[in-house]
Amino acid sequence: MRKLCSLIFIIAALSVSAQGYQVNLQGQVQQGMGSAGSAFIQDASSLFYNPGGLVMLESNQVIVGMTPTFSNVTFTEDSTFLQANTESPVGTPFAVYGSFKLKDSSDLAFGLGVYTPFGSTVQWQEEWMGRFVLTRIKLMSIFFQPTVSYRINEKLGIGAGFVYSYGQVNLQKDIPIQFQDGSYANAELNGTGSGFGFNAGVYYAPMDLLSFGVSYRSKVDMNLSKGTATFTVPESLSDKFPSGDFTSSLPLPSVITGSFKVHPTEKLNIVGDVNYASWSAYDTLAFDYAENTESLEDTKSARMFENTFAFRFGGQYALNDAFQVRLGMTYALTPVQDGYLTPETPDANRINLTAGVGYRLNDNFNLDASVLVTQFSRHDKNLETNLSGRYETMVVSPGLSLTYQF
Repeated sequence: MRKLCSLIFIIAALSVSAQGYQVNLQGQVQQGMGSAGSAFIQDASSLFYNPGGLVMLESNQVIVGMTPTFSNVTFTEDSTFLQANTESPVGTPFAVYGSFKLKDSSDLAFGLGVYTPFGSTVQWQEEWMGRFVLTRIKLMSIFFQPTVSYRINEKLGIGAGFVYSYGQVNLQKDIPIQFQDGSYANAELNGTGSGFGFNAGVYYAPMDLLSFGVSYRSKVDMNLSKGTATFTVPESLSDKFPSGDFTSSLPLPSVITGSFKVHPTEKLNIVGDVNYASWSAYDTLAFDYAENTESLEDTKSARMFENTFAFRFGGQYALNDAFQVRLGMTYALTPVQDGYLTPETPDANRINLTAGVGYRLNDNFNLDASVLVTQFSRHDKNLETNLSGRYETMVVSPGLSLTYQF
């Protein structure tokens, strides 16, 4: 009973464009080029991609963008060949950026970014075979990043931003205990958390033909200091599953990026980024309940994530002074080792294909759009829950942003 009824949840979201539970949907221009572009400074989304390049912008800007995410996961169980599907609502990652200079020739720029690098809902159909592992998870995380960028000379810029992260999480699963009507008991964890970090970058353009960028986003430890655990169980077992407070923590990994941009012709730009994410920080997930019983003990669950790379490439071609087209591709390696795959993050190595367009409406407004498509599958047996089968995932993420420059 103790082993079956201990709660082992993962505070994570379905990944749509990167490894693990990281999401890279923070700028429509970059998204159209495989989410590359840390060395290609075009707009205020450089706040996220490379703060060192922010000061190179010629105008003040405000950007508002959103990328609705449509995802579906199908699980086929090994022993029965039965299938189950997710019934997840549409995800809505968004980003808002503002960059400002005191005057046009200033070597100092300021900015503020508000974006959602983690946030989604994964909901499995009722009575699916993994309901004792997970039925629903909803995660929302918002990052606030005030930033300063300084131009050392015409070729070199540096920048850094402080990050405050606020998040909410709701997780649900069934417990293998039945009521008299045959329905199963339920557990729900709900809480809020926060954390701190920073984002820093260097931009260097030795010549018009070529530019480079290096950025570092630090690890952020999201701490849930006082969540609420609610157990719906038969009255005779209520003393064994007391509702109350819990604490937990989730590490959001550090990411270092090296990037380049080649400008071979007046109309063509080619970009490439290499990301290295320190996922090994997520080796264990622990929950500490304020009140323990023989059936409800504090839990420690191995996750054993590995550090991984992602390779992003893309290009932009200007058809004329007002219209640009973009294409890109990402190859991302999963941090989830064999034996640790879960219904919360049915992750795998994947290829993302992207496309995008940009259009200058007038001297003050630009419109940018992108679309990301990825499809991947993976078979695994979880060593802890023994849930064994194949996950097949399909994701489509169209996005749109409006830029005001002045």
